[in-house]
Amino acid sequence: MAVYKDKKTNNWRAVIRYTNYKGERKQTQKRGFKTKKEAQEWERAAMLKQTSSLDMTFQDFFALYAEYARARVKEGTWETKEYIVRTKILPYFGKRKIGEISATDVHAWQNDLLELRKENGEKYSPDYLRSIHAQLSAIFNHAVNYYSLPHNPAQQAGTIGKEAVKEMLFWTKSEYLNFAEAIMDKPRAYYAFELLYWTGIREGELLALTPADFDLENRTLSITKTYHRSHGRDIITDPKTPKSRRVIRMPGFLCEEIQDYLGMLYEVKASDRIFSFSKQFLRHEMKRGCKASGVKVIRIHDLRHSHISLLINMGFSALAIGERVGHEAEKITYRYAHLFPTVQTEMVRKLEDEWQRKDEEAKE
Repeated sequence: MAVYKDKKTNNWRAVIRYTNYKGERKQTQKRGFKTKKEAQEWERAAMLKQTSSLDMTFQDFFALYAEYARARVKEGTWETKEYIVRTKILPYFGKRKIGEISATDVHAWQNDLLELRKENGEKYSPDYLRSIHAQLSAIFNHAVNYYSLPHNPAQQAGTIGKEAVKEMLFWTKSEYLNFAEAIMDKPRAYYAFELLYWTGIREGELLALTPADFDLENRTLSITKTYHRSHGRDIITDPKTPKSRRVIRMPGFLCEEIQDYLGMLYEVKASDRIFSFSKQFLRHEMKRGCKASGVKVIRIHDLRHSHISLLINMGFSALAIGERVGHEAEKITYRYAHLFPTVQTEMVRKLEDEWQRKDEEAKE
């Protein structure tokens, strides 16, 4: 370890030498410090990172955590996590030593969060507060699991905000058909909404579709990727979960519509996105169609709920629906239990049958 002054620039430079996980001797340095104290502070923090010492600040530990987490989540997911930490956590805990933060400190931080206001003066939602706390807890968990922090103070403090019961909106088939008729004047919007409603795919899955994903002869659609946009870049990644990678069978009328749509596209290649517009375009068309048709306004994602509710009303099982939309059957049952009106009736009927059999069995 050493700190030097660069006579040419009059700035300070810090150099550290260490042994990496392969047993190799390494050296790293940083230039441009205005004062010797700044260079020494960087030198100390860098050495603490290399030795995995918890005698470092929360901010320095977050830099270590970021190296680990960034490589394990999608870019868009990491951007959301990093924004929460940078704006809601580091201003409070950044300069504290991570090993000295207690559950009492977390409680004080939670109290401050409860008093925060958005630009419009409203408080943050319980769901958002829970997300903020979850990010803090994830960082401490990393310290517990890999850096020998004795305990997670965020876990000890308990979460913040009550889990909100979200209203699940969806369209009936007649509502969707009224909406679809109202947007037929814009083919690319119409065909996009046809796929969303009749297949139940996610918005990101829709925007990642290419001609190669369709086998119109066998009436199938392969979901192998998802799309999002970040910092002006179009990003294609793996689907949301392993279960999301699936092959969906399409009704004949929808295959014919997609064939017509593909025929409208100019010199489209097999690997080209066929819906090369933004999510904002879909939201605009949703509002336009709702206004023109008079149906209630729902979110784009609610079209997925609409597809699932349609399949439930048609009598399909949670297992079959889960396979189609890329969910576990248990999740379908839990989230959409209220849409299975015949299940309880069927249960009661079978219980009555069992009760009546007892008399028959007794006679035998």
